Amino acid sequence: MRIAVIGLGKLGAPLAASLAAAGHHVTGVDVNEAYVRAIQEGRAPVIEPGLDELVRNAAGRLGATRDLAAAVTASDLTVIIVPTPSQAGGAFALRYVLRAARSVGRALRSQDAFHTVVVTSTVMPGDTAGQILPALEKASGKRCGRDFGLCYHPEFIALGSVLANLRNPDFLLIGESDPGAGDHLAEVVCSLCANSPPVVRMGLANAELAKLAVNTFVTMKISFANLLGELCDRLPGGDVDAVTRAVGLDARIGGKYLKAGLGYGGPCFPRDNRALATLARRLGVPAMLPRATDLINRHQLDRLHELVRHHCPPDGRVGILGLAYKPDTGVTEQAPGPDLARMLLDDDIAVIGYDPLVRDLPDRELADRLRLVDSVQACADAADVVVICTPCREFTALNDYRLGPRDFRPFTIVDGWRLLDAGRLAKEIKYVTPGRLAADVAPASPPGPRRAGVARS
Repeated sequence: MRIAVIGLGKLGAPLAASLAAAGHHVTGVDVNEAYVRAIQEGRAPVIEPGLDELVRNAAGRLGATRDLAAAVTASDLTVIIVPTPSQAGGAFALRYVLRAARSVGRALRSQDAFHTVVVTSTVMPGDTAGQILPALEKASGKRCGRDFGLCYHPEFIALGSVLANLRNPDFLLIGESDPGAGDHLAEVVCSLCANSPPVVRMGLANAELAKLAVNTFVTMKISFANLLGELCDRLPGGDVDAVTRAVGLDARIGGKYLKAGLGYGGPCFPRDNRALATLARRLGVPAMLPRATDLINRHQLDRLHELVRHHCPPDGRVGILGLAYKPDTGVTEQAPGPDLARMLLDDDIAVIGYDPLVRDLPDRELADRLRLVDSVQACADAADVVVICTPCREFTALNDYRLGPRDFRPFTIVDGWRLLDAGRLAKEIKYVTPGRLAADVAPASPPGPRRAGVARS
């Protein structure tokens, strides 16, 4: 099939390359000339494990252009996967989606064949039918369901594992304007899969709500695990991993994402949670569950901050391992590492940071205050307290870390993900693991208002 993919960013480029790898002829479209040139030269325009190889192997079936109209008119199906930034109130802004939809509509004016338009960008429930569909009809002069089809197809994927998630989804969610459009899209998305996932088809608004509901439910599991973790901090002999392992064996619950850590972050979970709460307010429904989930998540940073301060000696330095929101990506959006660094720097504590995929920080003020080093060893050598903020496999090198001459200063590792093997650590190292804290650790204060300037939203 001939497919146009509008948007070659962190999700669009892997989707375009995966479609080409599945045998489709794909034209990627982006306003960013560097992204277009990268695809044309057989390179990945964004960092994602395995994407460079996939783009190289797709030569002859994957192209790129800035000419949206040409790409659409040469295609049978168009995917819109452009940013939908969060607004102050929590809803998603549609300006980029609507701009793309109008351009697609104008390109469809000259097409006689039925064409399916797919919105993959996350939108608010009601927006696909309420705003995107009218924009397409007005720009094209055609009728949805008769001359073209419209689908909403969100992907449940995580940066760092996008290609694997596309090939092995738990299920495929399709919101459709009509059965013909749904059939057209189902044929395409099923061709991507190495497994045989269920395909769930429904109306547009139900699919939009289902997307937000899935991610919000996952954040509830994460926050529940973190609540258990804090209880274990205060319970003699408490071990949150033992508790969540048992709880996850119940088939009604399951163990996936039921892991205590430093909270959720990144470009999807926090904003989908807020968007569901915003929808609830719009419809006059109490948003207690998403609000409580968000409050518990925000509290994790305060809890970590207090723990690190407790172990940092006077004039001590803190090393932060993990500045992205998760391993295998360089995205620092809503990540605990940079947020913790800001709080400690505001306390006049020197901070050193390392992340294998973060070479620069988009926050220029933080970048000027935080010293980045190039290895786990360098970070540990320069610090009195090292904090593991993401469960990156490279950080297990601390299992074999030896202190050397340190002027008899204490050295502490705060392992936010219980990543290390306590039995392998040097006896001089104090090992602190939230979720099973030692008895001498001062308990964190209960959830409350965040300090100005450090809220994770």
